[in-house]
Amino acid sequence: MNSPIEVQSPESRVQSSNQKHINRLKIVAVLLSTLGVALFAYFIYSVGFHEIVLGIGKIGFDGFAILSFIYFLRILARGCAWKLSVYAPYKLGLRDTVPAVIIGEAMSTMIPLGILISGTAKAVAVRKKVPFVVGLSSVATENLFYSLVTGLFIALGGFAFLRSFDLADGWRITIDVLIVAIFALIVLGFVMVLRRWHFASEICEKLYKKGIAAGFLEKGRLHVRLFENLIYGFYRQYPRRFVPILFFQISFHLLGILEVWFVLSRISDAAPGIFTSFLLESISRVITTTFKLIPFVIGVDEAGAQFVTETLALGVGVGVTLAIIRKGRSIFWVLIGVLLIIKRGLSIKEFTEARREEN
Repeated sequence: MNSPIEVQSPESRVQSSNQKHINRLKIVAVLLSTLGVALFAYFIYSVGFHEIVLGIGKIGFDGFAILSFIYFLRILARGCAWKLSVYAPYKLGLRDTVPAVIIGEAMSTMIPLGILISGTAKAVAVRKKVPFVVGLSSVATENLFYSLVTGLFIALGGFAFLRSFDLADGWRITIDVLIVAIFALIVLGFVMVLRRWHFASEICEKLYKKGIAAGFLEKGRLHVRLFENLIYGFYRQYPRRFVPILFFQISFHLLGILEVWFVLSRISDAAPGIFTSFLLESISRVITTTFKLIPFVIGVDEAGAQFVTETLALGVGVGVTLAIIRKGRSIFWVLIGVLLIIKRGLSIKEFTEARREEN
């Protein structure tokens, strides 16, 4: 007797496609994390454990406290930007957004694929104040401004690095291509917002009709359309908020430069300059953005910092020590994020389930 043929619903096909995509990302995250740990061990060995310990000792407890406070100011800047990204009649205060940002950053930093649920975690953390969908849309709005400023910051850093040093042709071409691509995307983003073009959703719709990535775009194209409407609606209703939000996002990156300058002033024999700190922070932001799948961007962060400090001739092991000290600061704030999660009775499972409902 022939068994009945099981027909999957469109929703089941979408969930199956999304799950396969997540599984592939998990495999990539594990491989990258393994590579990162290997890189981390290599740099500890090549620089020397004793040398790194001496560098960390130069920071001291007072220096670590100052470093942690600077990072808190960065969190505060993101919290202020998010506060301004909430639609009326709803509102969030800094007492709501700042702890939620800490929770979101902890999720993004400490677990593989944490970047996929960090935004959802923020929305879950404030859902007693605003509806979940309102929190999620405001997070998306704030993230767009953050991405815009970060892209510009990275492009400026790449341009400065490229023009200041004699690099190999391969590096020069790669950085040039990245700079042009980032600026093109930024300009395109501005034009799309000003003209209210539904450019991205129209491309998704055409791909879906042609059967390209149909499973992923079954709901994905609708999400893109909603996201475009969200941004264009925000621009139409709150044009005066654009400059303050951009100011807070720029402040976030300027405080990052201050953070690097402070650490270098403690561990480096040569007096650090703002330009050097700017280059190091811009490279760090590239690495953080590119390798966010790796918990604490272990290994690759040290590699990037060491590459820049060797190019700038700042001394042996300065870049690795800088990256490890900042990693210690990250661990401190991740622990605070975990404490906030426990205090509020939240869990990673709850964040994951909320993301599934979102999709």
